[in-house]
Amino acid sequence: QVQLVETGGGLVQAGGSLRLSCAAVGRAFSSYSMGWFRQAPGKEREFVATISSGGRMTSYGEYVKGRFTISRDNAKNTVYLQMNSLKPEDTAVYFCAGSSRYYNARRDMMYDYWGQGTQVTVSS
Repeated sequence: QVQLVETGGGLVQAGGSLRLSCAAVGRAFSSYSMGWFRQAPGKEREFVATISSGGRMTSYGEYVKGRFTISRDNAKNTVYLQMNSLKPEDTAVYFCAGSSRYYNARRDMMYDYWGQGTQVTVSS
């Protein structure tokens, strides 16, 4: 069992930056692929980024590629999402998730564990 807690959300102006953190409590964090998803009001949950267990492989959703960077520190049981050049359309609740079964997981059904989410609001 893994518990995930996201922090770092908030209100930022367009063009600004935020860094989200997701701290994991539980065993074997370093064996999980980790991902970030987001959900805006009235929309389906959307894939943002994923990182392999060792951190060498990353993959991004089309709308964030080149602006967001996912990383992890297995010694701290934490995964990060650095978000730069933020746009109003990035406004959403951001969730981190862990997968014990899949590599390069881009679909939410591939993840076993989820955090409670953190709100990111980008003003124009």
